[in-house]
Amino acid sequence: MSIETSVEGTWSLVIATPIGRHTPVLELFWKEGALHGRASDGAQTVELTDVRVDGQRVIWAQSITKPIRLNLHFDVTVDGDHLAGTSKAGRLPASTVVGQRVPMP
Repeated sequence: MSIETSVEGTWSLVIATPIGRHTPVLELFWKEGALHGRASDGAQTVELTDVRVDGQRVIWAQSITKPIRLNLHFDVTVDGDHLAGTSKAGRLPASTVVGQRVPMP
């Protein structure tokens, strides 16, 4: 399986932050040879920016406005239907990110 097919899909994430756990849904998809995505958490959906694949690593940035305005930078490693890594917001400590691929119906 290539990295292109191994990262594409819908992922259920858990982010353990200093202000509590967040459970966004991440969608990753290939379009015109580049990896794109969006993240949804409640009523907020944001587009991912600067999405890169480096081996099994997926790196991206996103800006959120809830619960507070932050620019987040993610670095996760995909292993089959699981991913794990970190999310970092400025000078705040890194938060642990884990995820599970949502099975296709």
